Amino acid sequence: MVIEVRNVTKRFDTFTALHGLNLQIQPGELVALLGPSGSGKTTLLRVIAGLEFANEGQILFDGTDAGGRHVGERRVGFVFQHYALFRHMTVFENIAFGLRVVPRQRRMSDSDIKKRVNSLLSLVQLDRLADRYPTQLSGGQRQRVALARALAIEPRVLLLDEPFGALDAKVRKELRRWLRRLHDDMGLTSIFVTHDQEEALELADRVVVMNQGAIEQVGTPEEVYDSPATPFVYEFLGNVNRVPCRIENGKVSLWGVDVAAETHDGATLPAGETAGFAYVRPHDIELLPAGQGEPAVVRHVAAAGPTARIEVSVQGVQPLIEAQLSRKRYLDLGLKVGQQVAIAARAARVFPASASPGPPAGPAGL
Repeated sequence: MVIEVRNVTKRFDTFTALHGLNLQIQPGELVALLGPSGSGKTTLLRVIAGLEFANEGQILFDGTDAGGRHVGERRVGFVFQHYALFRHMTVFENIAFGLRVVPRQRRMSDSDIKKRVNSLLSLVQLDRLADRYPTQLSGGQRQRVALARALAIEPRVLLLDEPFGALDAKVRKELRRWLRRLHDDMGLTSIFVTHDQEEALELADRVVVMNQGAIEQVGTPEEVYDSPATPFVYEFLGNVNRVPCRIENGKVSLWGVDVAAETHDGATLPAGETAGFAYVRPHDIELLPAGQGEPAVVRHVAAAGPTARIEVSVQGVQPLIEAQLSRKRYLDLGLKVGQQVAIAARAARVFPASASPGPPAGPAGL
């Protein structure tokens, strides 16, 4: 099913949560709405579900306006972060709930409900737990019950709001892979909300990066990570170093790399000299023996694991610059705190300071 968000604005009293959003989701896609708290991602999900209604604009399902339809008429499966299971019902009855509340004239027979629920129990690998209650299950098992309940009504679209937010890291990783396989096997159109960058990049076919009720960028995980459209996307998605610089006639020379400055909205840069920021990923920074490039001093080394994270100070640049090296390169250089080195950039991207989303942040806090 094609879902189209067309010029959608949502207000709560005087606060505007969504600002004229436009988005199209194709049949069978798994799309992540990614952004910080307050960016509008859950509000957008609830508007698509019919749990909230837009003040302006339309939600279209396969070209038909769904704006006036109640949530029960949209055939949307919704999975909440905290499961929302009925504590007094068994796993079986939790999954069957949506089937039993259908009006009598359209309700399935008890035998058909039993077949549907047993089939879903098998799908989510909980066959042996049908008679247990939610309090007798682990967090991961409860989330699978919530998913099975959402799938019981045979939804046209599956919506998930921070589905793994309440789980520990190991269980989250296992359930992410399981959900991806389930999505592919069932051929659903699915949208999930997350603030977890790794989760979005691992699971989604496309990522919608949101900020303050607006969409900053839509693209594949590779596109939004490798080619961020705005400074906000750079700073929110993955570690990045933000280096103050001076743009002269549209260009910056940074540690051996000449970079053309650009704006996120395609505007022409003013002639002459202006302030800007160069964005450099840690893996695009190279450290060299002293004297072979821009001088730097090693301030911190974290070398556990397959890669080494090195923080260096460069004169005139705050805060520290983070570089990510292979373990072999780290050992070859014999890096130690206080050592004089040289720094070079393999790649960078420059935006004028007017496009920057806020004050520089340290490399570990992005």
